[in-house]
Amino acid sequence: MSQEPANCEHGEARSPRRALSGRRLNAVGDCRRTGTSGNGSVSTGAAFYESILNSMAQAAMLWGANGTCQYVSNKCHEMLEFSEKELYLGVHRDEFLALSARRGDFGPDWVQRLNSLKGHSGTFSNDRRLPSGRVIETIVCRLDNGTDVVTYSDVTLSRKTIAEFDAAKRHAEEASRVALEAERRLAEALNCERQRQNQIRTLSQLGEWLHSCKSLDELYMIVSEHMKVMLPECGGEMYLYSNSRDALEGVCMWNGGKALDSIHVDDCWSLRRGRAYAFGTGQIEFACRHVKAHAEDCSDLRYFCIPINAHGDTIGMLHIRIPKNFVFHGETDPSTALQAAKLFAIQCAEQVSLAVANVKLRDQLRDQSIRDPLTNLYNRRYLLESMRREIARAQRANKPLSLLAIDADHFKRFNDNHGHAAGDMVLRAIGGLLSEQFGGEEVACRFGGEEFFVLLPDTDLEAACARAERLRLLTECHSVQYRKSALPPITLSIGIGTLSAECNDAEQLVSEADKALYRAKNGGRNRVST
Repeated sequence: MSQEPANCEHGEARSPRRALSGRRLNAVGDCRRTGTSGNGSVSTGAAFYESILNSMAQAAMLWGANGTCQYVSNKCHEMLEFSEKELYLGVHRDEFLALSARRGDFGPDWVQRLNSLKGHSGTFSNDRRLPSGRVIETIVCRLDNGTDVVTYSDVTLSRKTIAEFDAAKRHAEEASRVALEAERRLAEALNCERQRQNQIRTLSQLGEWLHSCKSLDELYMIVSEHMKVMLPECGGEMYLYSNSRDALEGVCMWNGGKALDSIHVDDCWSLRRGRAYAFGTGQIEFACRHVKAHAEDCSDLRYFCIPINAHGDTIGMLHIRIPKNFVFHGETDPSTALQAAKLFAIQCAEQVSLAVANVKLRDQLRDQSIRDPLTNLYNRRYLLESMRREIARAQRANKPLSLLAIDADHFKRFNDNHGHAAGDMVLRAIGGLLSEQFGGEEVACRFGGEEFFVLLPDTDLEAACARAERLRLLTECHSVQYRKSALPPITLSIGIGTLSAECNDAEQLVSEADKALYRAKNGGRNRVST
């Protein structure tokens, strides 16, 4: 490399590096005449362009097509943090790039990119990250002749600003995401709370309806309708113990449920264990036998069995089937939804249990007040209430109404000859025949002693006579066993009264039937008289 001094056009001697630099600039054709001198024709050479490059805020380098460094501006060493021993004229680009890569200025991808562009012209850029932490933007302009003009700019502050901006943007986006997530969770919580409040209202309404029931049939209807709304995706049934308490009877169902006529207490794990049982939620579990009666394969089933307890006693059971992909009050997590639904079903069972117990107690007390304990027929009080109601209805609709007055013939002989226990057996037998022959809107009652009455709505005199005659014949043929022997045959005298213009109230109707009964007795007994 020549180290001979060279003269600039102003007559100043240049350093060997500057002389070489100038010659390199001349070699690539960057030195040419561009103006006039003081005497009218001034030449500007390599030194002029070099002074321009050195006055720029950027550093600059020139790499020849053979890969060697042809020019290095004054700012390069300071900006790139290389010594003159590391970066000098004539150094090969591969050596310079390897040195930069070892120092960690950039990764191997940048070198690969440079090599892939051989034979192509264009401009591309990359950032150097120096050991000091400064960031230098590198812009490479590849000329058609293979020469690379490279400029370096310190962009540390701008990159830091951009990084801070990006971080702030990410932080804002994250804050926005967190806010949206919080808003979503709040909306879910509010929705769950609304559904919980709705659940409380629904349970409260169920309780109000149940406690206003006058009969078990009303209660069954109310339970079915409410369960359709409260658990619309779930089918189910309700079972209650029979009077004999040896089995549970299916009393109502909803949403496609199929109630069995009866199930034994041992058929249900919840009844055997005395607490709610959830099937399809655990690792070790066993299906109830009453469920297997509906489905042989229970592997995909999920259901609850909830005991109905009242006053410390189990009176029934709620069975609720859970569908796949079950969602309860917006809760999509399967285990959480099942647990919430189970608690809700238990609350429903608590409401039902108290209502069933109250209705049964009410029915029991009412039966005690309107039933004859010996024959289980209605008593005199209920008959008179029913007569007033049915007479008013018959008069409004212009329908017939008849009353049978019935007396057991020679009943005193049963008591005198066989004892009062035998007499009670006769009365129970007559009561049983009356219960079998008369039902629905018809009211059979024990009026007192051995006297009975039967109220027959929508029945005229002719039909009443036929019904009375049939009863008389059945009673006459009926045999009553007492102490392993048959009692004498039972016969009945029956009188019939019919609603008319002259006989238009309960007292007159009873009187007319009584008069007819006396005529039957005076006529020889065991007959029907009008």
